[in-house]
Amino acid sequence: MSDQTPEFVGEHDVDSTTLDIIESTLSNTRYEMDRVLETTAISPVIREQSDQFPLIADGKGRMVMGQFGSAIDTIIENSPFEWDDLNDGDVIATNDPYMCAGALSHTPDMLLLRPIFYEGHLVGFSSQWGNLMDVGGKTPGSMPVNARTIFEEGMRLPPVKLYKEGTLDEELLHTFAHNTRLPDHAEADIKALAAGTKAAETRVRELCDRFGRETYVEATDAILDRTRDGMIDLIREFVPEGERYTFEDFVDDDGLGNGPIKLHLEIYREGDTVYLDWEGTDDQVPGTVNFLLNEKMFKMFVGVFLIMAFDPLLTFNDGYYDLFEVNLPKGSVVQPEYPAALGNRLPLMARQFDVLQATFSKLIDGFSVAGSYGTSPNLVYAGTDSEGNSFQMLEILYGGIPARPGGDGLDGHSWWPMFRTVPAEYQEAYYPLTIDEYSTRADTGGAGEFRGGHGITKVYTFEEDGAITFQDDRAHTYPWGVDGGTHGERSEKVLVRTDGTEERLPSKAENVAVSAGDKFVFRTAAGGGLGDPLDRDAAVVAREVRQGLVSAASAKSAYGVVVDDDGSVDESATADAREELRDSREDLSEFDYGPLPDYDELAANIAAERREFDDRE
Repeated sequence: MSDQTPEFVGEHDVDSTTLDIIESTLSNTRYEMDRVLETTAISPVIREQSDQFPLIADGKGRMVMGQFGSAIDTIIENSPFEWDDLNDGDVIATNDPYMCAGALSHTPDMLLLRPIFYEGHLVGFSSQWGNLMDVGGKTPGSMPVNARTIFEEGMRLPPVKLYKEGTLDEELLHTFAHNTRLPDHAEADIKALAAGTKAAETRVRELCDRFGRETYVEATDAILDRTRDGMIDLIREFVPEGERYTFEDFVDDDGLGNGPIKLHLEIYREGDTVYLDWEGTDDQVPGTVNFLLNEKMFKMFVGVFLIMAFDPLLTFNDGYYDLFEVNLPKGSVVQPEYPAALGNRLPLMARQFDVLQATFSKLIDGFSVAGSYGTSPNLVYAGTDSEGNSFQMLEILYGGIPARPGGDGLDGHSWWPMFRTVPAEYQEAYYPLTIDEYSTRADTGGAGEFRGGHGITKVYTFEEDGAITFQDDRAHTYPWGVDGGTHGERSEKVLVRTDGTEERLPSKAENVAVSAGDKFVFRTAAGGGLGDPLDRDAAVVAREVRQGLVSAASAKSAYGVVVDDDGSVDESATADAREELRDSREDLSEFDYGPLPDYDELAANIAAERREFDDRE
């Protein structure tokens, strides 16, 4: 037996080895929760795309391990019961964003929350939410474009106990599922969410069995404090004190012709506290793009940026939240007031990442990130087939991730690292459509020393009459390039009718009628580039020409790289081309926003596009 004295962590009565074991187990448990959910749910948006987020919290409701921030205190405050009313085997369910201060951001997200008890003591919570295929409302998929209030976006379940001491309230679940277009999917997916939270409960109890309840509780405190200490170090090292930094970007529109919609962020540091102020952001809009940004969740996003950029081994959790002070102006698009519509909050959700990163790009010397495709595009195709069977497909699509220091942006990737693409074979097997193309959009990612991620093209042929509802952005504004990098390309939507007629559609549209044989071309936006394109490795450019990601013409015009017929670099011609480009171009800009018109003209274009769409036959 070793006589070495164990190393204790800070002021906590838990040694570092035990703490590492507990922290690693909780980290693995988070992924186990996902796996349990994915293998028991039946909806493709969860089963195939992984649109779900797990969380493990301590007994005070603070997230110890997870991905989307904790709102446990708000959920219980808005429930008909108190903390003392929680019992072993209870599971709380809600899908109302206003009842959890935006921890859920639209009604299709269903959250289940399970208190975890050990020997009669509350030691923590496990939570998981996932995107249901439908919760009712005015359009299939429950993400209408033309809604003005949340009442049009489906059934809202306030925080209630779905399971009471281990017993499922079958009537409650049946009532909720009955109000959806896909009741079997809703019921199965909600039960799968409950199973995911049960997996976490099992692992937490095993840790208590192994180390004792007191040690487990002490370890969760130590994990939170260790993250806080690490965040203080990051703030002191990378966030300069004194000067204020601001950035603005615009979401195109709200789907009703109102736009562009401004996001304005100011960041500054005083001592060990970082202040983030959204004052100057536009007021909430009539359409569905309002984003009820949960304050804790935004603090998590800020911490995740710093952690992933500078210390990826650090766990992100609620431990560092007191180091950030956030102002979310009431009545703005990032803090809309009830009952504002929220269904298509994705452009604002993704764009606040862009704005946050761009502000930090100004703030942190030598660390810049370009702009992204700026949303999570989605498509719903629904109808009744020729045999009288109803169908409803929901799919999330992806675009170009921005270039960042030391690396290219990812092509056709989700903002959320764990998300996946629904296989074409799955879609064709279960829905009346054919996937004609799923490809990378060459030459769309912004040029730079590090290239922006390309957007994607997906082409659907519909085999039954029906209707499509889709939501995207970056059709009017460009993903910016930074530090000499160029902007990425915009998104576009084209409906090709059976007679060959092409109809260009806006980025957001509701219940567009389609006929069997019609094709829908969905092109997503790209990411901006970073750094001088003439500094990009010529061999990398040539390789991407061979791969079909960059055309030979763009290789020469954007990067000054001349590629021979065999795909190799013509060194002499490349040197000449790069010298010519350097001599002829203007000074490189800090941010390249693309060839945008002024604000008034952009607003007029957005309004005119909506009028033209609404007036079409």
